[in-house]
Amino acid sequence: MEEELKCPVCGSLFREPIILPCSHNVCLPCARTIAVQTPESEQHLAAGGGGGDHADKLSLHSETDSGYGSYTPSLKSPNGVRVLPLVPAPPGAAAAPRGAGPASSSLTCPQCHRSASLDQRGLRGFQRNRLLEAIVQRYQQGRAAAAAAAKCQLCDRSPPEPAAVLCEQCEVLYCAACQLRCHPARGPFAKHRLAPPPAHPGAPGGGGDGGGGKGAGGGRKLPTCAEHDLENYSMYCVSCRSPVCYQCLEEGKHSKHDVKALGAMWKQHKAQLSQALNGVSDKAKEAKEFLVQLKNLLQQIQENGLDYEACLVAQCDALVDALTRQKAKLLTKVTKEREHKLKVVWDQINHCTLKLRQSTGLMEYCLEVIKENDPSGFLQISDALIKRVQVSQEQWVKGALEPKVSAEFDLTLDSEPLLQSIHQLDFIQMKFPFSVPPVPLLQLEKCCTRNNSVTLAWRMPPLSHNPVEGYILELDDGDGGQFREVYVGKETLCTIDGLHFNSTYNARVKAFNSSGVGPYSKTVILQTSDVAWFTFDPSSAHRDIVLSNDNQTATCNSYDDRVVLGTAAFSKGVHYWELHVDRYDNHPDPAFGIARINVVKDMMLGKDDKAWAMTEGGVSKGATVGVLLDLNKHNLTFYINGQQQGPPAFENIEGVFMPALSLNRNVQVTLHTGLEVPQSVKQPKLPNN
Repeated sequence: MEEELKCPVCGSLFREPIILPCSHNVCLPCARTIAVQTPESEQHLAAGGGGGDHADKLSLHSETDSGYGSYTPSLKSPNGVRVLPLVPAPPGAAAAPRGAGPASSSLTCPQCHRSASLDQRGLRGFQRNRLLEAIVQRYQQGRAAAAAAAKCQLCDRSPPEPAAVLCEQCEVLYCAACQLRCHPARGPFAKHRLAPPPAHPGAPGGGGDGGGGKGAGGGRKLPTCAEHDLENYSMYCVSCRSPVCYQCLEEGKHSKHDVKALGAMWKQHKAQLSQALNGVSDKAKEAKEFLVQLKNLLQQIQENGLDYEACLVAQCDALVDALTRQKAKLLTKVTKEREHKLKVVWDQINHCTLKLRQSTGLMEYCLEVIKENDPSGFLQISDALIKRVQVSQEQWVKGALEPKVSAEFDLTLDSEPLLQSIHQLDFIQMKFPFSVPPVPLLQLEKCCTRNNSVTLAWRMPPLSHNPVEGYILELDDGDGGQFREVYVGKETLCTIDGLHFNSTYNARVKAFNSSGVGPYSKTVILQTSDVAWFTFDPSSAHRDIVLSNDNQTATCNSYDDRVVLGTAAFSKGVHYWELHVDRYDNHPDPAFGIARINVVKDMMLGKDDKAWAMTEGGVSKGATVGVLLDLNKHNLTFYINGQQQGPPAFENIEGVFMPALSLNRNVQVTLHTGLEVPQSVKQPKLPNN
């Protein structure tokens, strides 16, 4: 958990932590350290501005936005965060009038590098993370108590001296004097890891309850609103994701926002965090069991390796003297195979141990957060913490807790050949001294493009005697960039999906065997479609969706709204398609637009943050809804019966999107694709090189 309590700038435990808008935390003194004075601020300070208040209003400027030339970072924290020197005022700059305010300032988060603008309050405008501060204080008390309780195990004094370090390999506690005398950092001890003494199980912050902080009813002063000092937090603004007081709702910026009771939101977020923690806890339990399995696998590999060596020696000793020279080579191969398997397993153990330690630290920190009874402080960090726990759970992907190698050795010794073949005796997997494969021949008659997919086929030239173990297919980025591997395998036909529309790709292939990699084939040029032809996707649609007309017509079996996606995915360019309303009964609410691949499919399109859609708005039976997705300008525009419906409905959209539609049983819609972009939209021409 200690890693969760350290400032990303100074690497020490948090001191007066503040919450940045990106939900990360930083010490208030460190925030002043990484901030840089603007020239206006320096002049204001020289003119008599307050030193203490002014320090909170410093800002962080890059070489680009400062406007005063380049500079060299002068300091660097233990965590690698650069601390920039003050930016000098430009020559000849006039002094600012007395009382002038500071220039526009910003502070860059040292973790995600997002910039946060500072208002007239400066750093004091950021909320204080009281919950994290209380946990750090309790952790420090527990660590101090644990350090005082840990005693040296080699001291001849009575009582023993307090322990200063713990050797993780020897599992012995040493004081400073005994460590220098009995465990010097040289010789066989040079690679041993010395760590601080472990936390005492009963001490606060060391695994016990601790009781370092008081609950909301235990005497702790209730937090007051940052805007209204005399008001306590009583509500939670869902839009701003922050606690607010009654006065903020009456006269502040939150008056028209969606607000809910503070206690109810506290319980709701606490339940969400607990639920997410249960998932991570289950994965951590599986990881511990997996570590035991890997350690058992090490023993099995060792035993099987020794057994196989003994069997191999017995076979070789039973053969004639001509096998003696081959025996040493075969033993070497078995040893290499065993070492490879051991290395793979050790790599898995180290990787899994690291992930487990990170998950355990996060779990301990979250449990300490849950113990706190400060609703407002909890809600300040709960959203970011819930996301972190969910990401931690998702890192245990399918197959992560499965061994990459087996304990068995897939080596087969062929001892049947006659005496004249003994000198060729080898493992079946042995590399033979053949030459590299020749150049593959691209079969242009089988190479083709469809929408944003390309298919390539090739073959080896006739009368080629060198064996081929596989092929490597390379493709550039569609814009004349570098080639990258897109397929490695034994097949001679490959289809690559998800490319850009209206782009030109260069492809080439080469073959390889045990002797090496052969030369490249000739380069083939493939042009993807200018416009997209696609249908509704039955594989990703909700089970209540009914598709017909070659998956171009959609309706639904349910009275509730269900979502269906298109088979095409767009990441750049300008694309247009239309949906004709064939049936429209009882005034339903169909929604037309775009969505991510993981959009929720059992509710109306646009109700979550993974879809952008238009509902109704002049739609009736026989109407045609046009959807224009312009990823060059990053906006989405809608048309009804050929007429544009105002300015773009959504802007600043980036990523990969799929056509989407939601409807119920009262609606039937037919999709029309491969359409030209409306004349009112000027589509830039992409380069064909």
